[in-house]
Amino acid sequence: MIHTTKYSPAITIIRPGVERLTAVNAKTFKNEMTALIDDGSAHLIVDFKDVTFLDSSGLGALVGILKRVGNRGYLAVSGLRPDVEQMFRICRMDRVFTIYNDVETAAQTMSENL
Repeated sequence: MIHTTKYSPAITIIRPGVERLTAVNAKTFKNEMTALIDDGSAHLIVDFKDVTFLDSSGLGALVGILKRVGNRGYLAVSGLRPDVEQMFRICRMDRVFTIYNDVETAAQTMSENL
């Protein structure tokens, strides 16, 4: 489901691999992300540029991933489309996650802060 790319040895970019992150696939997304974290990836950027819809289950999975990363690393999101960005704002998750317009900016900023 998820597609990963290494920006640098320390930074992993994840694309959910679905157009809609909902109750149907949120658990799989979370499980695959958790496995990635357990394998040692700690600085993660989730690129939502191909995701057109995100429901509360998808958002909940993302919060669970943030908790899993904890203080060991960093989790940012990028490429939010207007509807997905609105979901983040409605649920006030824009105050919880660091959001970048695009993955390139997120990766550059994260690499400068490591």
